[in-house]
Amino acid sequence: MELVLSIAIGIMTSCGVWLILRPRTYQVIIGLSLLSYAVNLFIFGVGGVKANVPPILGNDDPSILADPVPQALVLTAIVIGFATTALFLVVLLASRGLTGSDHVDGRNEPK
Repeated sequence: MELVLSIAIGIMTSCGVWLILRPRTYQVIIGLSLLSYAVNLFIFGVGGVKANVPPILGNDDPSILADPVPQALVLTAIVIGFATTALFLVVLLASRGLTGSDHVDGRNEPK
């Protein structure tokens, strides 16, 4: 399970970085979202990946309990990431309306 999670984090990180380096603002926003999702998965994976085990058990053995702090951090990061993405989209639309271009550097593609 850890191997699948690490491969997913690596693929999402590489796709996010590739999209951040693209010239159009919408692709940059999607890249930032993918990168934030990859970081969320990484933080979630730091808490420990356990399969077929309930998060809280009746006994007091701390080795079989799930750590709730990474889960709370990821939940908060998802909400903040959603709000930031919405803000970026509003800025994208305003910038496109003012400049007439959706490129990061403000230049149009050669035709």
